[in-house]
Amino acid sequence: MSEENEKLGLLAQLVQLAQSDDHFKEQEFQFLLAIAAQMGVTKEDFKQIFEENIRFQPPKFEAERILQLQRLILLMNVDKEISEEELDYIKSAGIRMGLHPSATNSVLSEMHNYKNNIIPPERLIEIFRTYHN
Repeated sequence: MSEENEKLGLLAQLVQLAQSDDHFKEQEFQFLLAIAAQMGVTKEDFKQIFEENIRFQPPKFEAERILQLQRLILLMNVDKEISEEELDYIKSAGIRMGLHPSATNSVLSEMHNYKNNIIPPERLIEIFRTYHN
């Protein structure tokens, strides 16, 4: 899988989350555009996600999977509304990416302790480290 397809797959997963509660809001779309730009994905390539069935392939390295989980959580919180569908999607996505379900649940419950529900990266890594064997 090419690096470009990998990036589009990560973005496609984020789009699926944004659509999971049947309310794809402008703030979510703008956030996705910003993430795409940060990843070096052009607007034309970004449009592909809505026109084609782009396959999500979990990143090889755990740090990249944790980063993707963080993106999902940031996207969920961008509109300041958290739905059950979004929470369920994130829990399921964590499992599909091979992340420890208890770590994901800890992150989702602990995020409320931080401003705008944004867990600092160091704390996020610390939570996942706790669940390593």
